[in-house]
Amino acid sequence: MTTDLTRAARPAAGLWGLARAALGAVALAKPMEVARPWVGRVRPPHTGAVLARALGGRDISLGVGMAAAAATGRDMLPWIIAGGAADAVDTGATIAAWRRLPRRGRLLVLVLAGGSTVFAVGLAVLSAQQDAGGSAGAGGTGGTDGTS
Repeated sequence: MTTDLTRAARPAAGLWGLARAALGAVALAKPMEVARPWVGRVRPPHTGAVLARALGGRDISLGVGMAAAAATGRDMLPWIIAGGAADAVDTGATIAAWRRLPRRGRLLVLVLAGGSTVFAVGLAVLSAQQDAGGSAGAGGTGGTDGTS
């Protein structure tokens, strides 16, 4: 039997993917708007832009993949794991450099990346529960509506 929570996993994962892709697009278009709050002023500025754009490309790829898997009923678990792992690394890197980062920015990244990591763990658990129940749902490759 599928619970409301496991049924909500697919649309929630799709929205998570779209939000990640949107952040990636902002990082590509306005890289310093993303980099400066997190790491502060970078000298020379173009080096910070390179890194922000690289992260933007990563987030667009992960986000579009996640959203596409959610929308088409395909297996989302690899995308959930990849997105959660990327956010866990962002969280760990922020904690490792905590004292050298801007106060507000480090808190913002800790909340966003840490929260996204926790969200990914929750989605992965729901996916595993759904698969264990014999239905494709969040993780499997069942029907396009995730209710095989």
